[in-house]
Amino acid sequence: MPHEDADCRRGSAPNLHDPATRELSVVVPSYNEENRLPLMMDEALDYLEKRQKQDPSFTYEVIVVNDGSKDQTAKVAKEYCKKYGNDKVRVISLEKNRGKGGAVRTGVFSSRGKTILMADADGATKFADIEKVEEGLKNLQPWPEGMAISCGSRAHLEKDSIAKRSYFRTLLMYGFHFLVWFLCVKEIRDTQCGFKLLTRQAALQTFSNLHIERWAFDVELLYIAQRLKIPIAEVAVNWTEIEGSKLVPFWSWLQMGRDLLFIRLRYMTGAWKLEAKKCN
Repeated sequence: MPHEDADCRRGSAPNLHDPATRELSVVVPSYNEENRLPLMMDEALDYLEKRQKQDPSFTYEVIVVNDGSKDQTAKVAKEYCKKYGNDKVRVISLEKNRGKGGAVRTGVFSSRGKTILMADADGATKFADIEKVEEGLKNLQPWPEGMAISCGSRAHLEKDSIAKRSYFRTLLMYGFHFLVWFLCVKEIRDTQCGFKLLTRQAALQTFSNLHIERWAFDVELLYIAQRLKIPIAEVAVNWTEIEGSKLVPFWSWLQMGRDLLFIRLRYMTGAWKLEAKKCN
């Protein structure tokens, strides 16, 4: 069961079904990230604090979801809670590792923001690029029933990344992209970039229907969004590969390929159904 750290908790636990009380929530899934998390948090909080000073009406929270880490990830995250206060930085810990999708889902359901940003703990995407995905979200207006999603994308960097990858990894990447296109999501070139901005209502509708808890959860998220006719923008962001990835090339791609088949077959057969949710 997830629990919010006592030192980083204030009042009753927030719920995604309740009305928003912040402008922005940032959800950071973290598994054994004691070394990479500080750089990301420093960059994000420096940006958010400066933005709040420029615009006092801007309110935010950063939710670090400790996904059953075996290192000092929770301790590192709690230091930011102490420094910035438990109203701005919150730490939620899962007793067992659930996977990136499970961690993100936990953080999203505890969010208070009008918009909710998913951001990886490695800081591979420059945090200031939130302005690019915000602009992408804005350009989708008017949002049907308050729903829209803006995805950061590394598709423009693909040629450079291929030059640096082995032939085997490049083959795996193309195979995965083909399966995503063929089975699930046809209109988004980069489904796996961990920098996605959702309106609160879009987050409620998509994450309430989400089943996949590991690496392929992004694909199911966007598949659900397309099925629900939620408008989606894809926006180029700055991205740098950071050492320490938890992705094991062959086995992770194999698991993701299996999950893509599950997504397609289970929705086609009606084993998984989409249900509309309402905010309080």
